[in-house]
Amino acid sequence: MLSFAVEPDVLRRHVPRGVELDDWQGTTLLSLVGLRFVGTKVMGLAIPFHRDFEEINLRFYVRARGPEGWRRGVVFIREVVPRRAVASVARWLYGENYVARPPRSTIVDPKERGAGSISYGWRSAGEWLSIGAEFGGTPAVPLAGSEEEFITEHYWGYSAQADGSCLEYRVEHPRWRVWPALRPKVEGDVARFYGGDLGRAVREAPRSAFVADGSPVVVRRGIRLTPSR
Repeated sequence: MLSFAVEPDVLRRHVPRGVELDDWQGTTLLSLVGLRFVGTKVMGLAIPFHRDFEEINLRFYVRARGPEGWRRGVVFIREVVPRRAVASVARWLYGENYVARPPRSTIVDPKERGAGSISYGWRSAGEWLSIGAEFGGTPAVPLAGSEEEFITEHYWGYSAQADGSCLEYRVEHPRWRVWPALRPKVEGDVARFYGGDLGRAVREAPRSAFVADGSPVVVRRGIRLTPSR
């Protein structure tokens, strides 16, 4: 997870109706995240040859009022997956901006070699783009109030729909442990891939970088926010 500080105006046009930008101690964050889905099921069904795959997403952080108070969530600007079928199903269920590109990933477990490394890449316009870092030691649950806690503990997703409404869906997982990342990198012409201010933002040095250990995750069906929300 590589995160970059951006001006709020860079993200405002991507904010769905009914939510507002969330910030960490006054800083608006944009994150590039690489991850791997393993044993995926859609509505309880396992789809052959579509269960294990990489995803690279660009996201930012928002909040919305719920009956219990603020719900802290994320908005995905673009999500890269390897197969068109995965992208099509995700667009159908959640209205997210999924695109299909050939991926690759490499993970070296620090337990096996003493030092770990991780890299996620995708091919676009004839070249490989990638994000990665080195890591090691013992992972730990982020400290309360830390930037790592802010980034990992947003348990709602929000996406703007074609009719102008906003879909809200819950994401359930236990708290993740994290390793600090060393020598984070972003390689290739990611500025062209994301374009404009977003592309320029992810070419800067990240303000924070860490690796999360992951867990089982459940993504609930979405509901449309009412105008009062």
